[in-house]
Amino acid sequence: MSIKKIINYSPNFNPKKRKIEKIKFLIFHYTGMKKESDSIKRLTDINSKVSSHYFIKKNGELTVLVPDLYIAWHSGKSSWKKLKFLNRYSLGIEISNPGHDFKYNKFSNEQLKTIIKLSRYLIKKYKIKPQNILGHSDIAPDRKKDPGEKFPWMLLSKEKIGLWHSIDKNTQKKNRKVKLNFQNKKIFFNNLFKIGYMNDRKKNKNIKHLNLLVKAFQRRFRQELIDGKIDRECLIISNNLVKKFN
Repeated sequence: MSIKKIINYSPNFNPKKRKIEKIKFLIFHYTGMKKESDSIKRLTDINSKVSSHYFIKKNGELTVLVPDLYIAWHSGKSSWKKLKFLNRYSLGIEISNPGHDFKYNKFSNEQLKTIIKLSRYLIKKYKIKPQNILGHSDIAPDRKKDPGEKFPWMLLSKEKIGLWHSIDKNTQKKNRKVKLNFQNKKIFFNNLFKIGYMNDRKKNKNIKHLNLLVKAFQRRFRQELIDGKIDRECLIISNNLVKKFN
């Protein structure tokens, strides 16, 4: 990999190596802390019980925290399609950003260059499918917002890193805030479950859970408006994505 990297190993990983074919997902996170130095301290502190495989600084510098074949502790309680606890099957990339609690910033150009280079390398090495490149909020919508609506998923999809819908801007705007009937809302949620978002029958009866699920979808695929409300724009985007994710 032609990226300059620093080694700063974290003690927070499972000691048993996994097989290469177990690595199926790439998960993006933001650090959500004010200071970059504090983020690195936390990711390498044995008491925090948190880590990732890679850390990308604001200046684009790459730090290796956990070797790929070891399970890092970055996803926690998570699910995608029929898989649970995605740590076992994924590589985690933490990106320095204060996040929603501390003046959420745009990701720097230097960070984006490193994200693209690193992702291309990992995708090729482990044959990771585009539909398995996700954000933390995709796999844990009840708990997480990262990497958030400022993460450039559309740009990355053009680099063949992850998937994006093919609905044009005019169609999006025309259908934004157009209300749906009950049947169409049901279709929307069924689309989310087909795409891969958690389908928990008990939680699906909880309005708060469904609202967070919609917001997670919007942060990923309709980044201009994160309101937790299902409109025709959301439905059209979800219809388009079902074909791509399956």
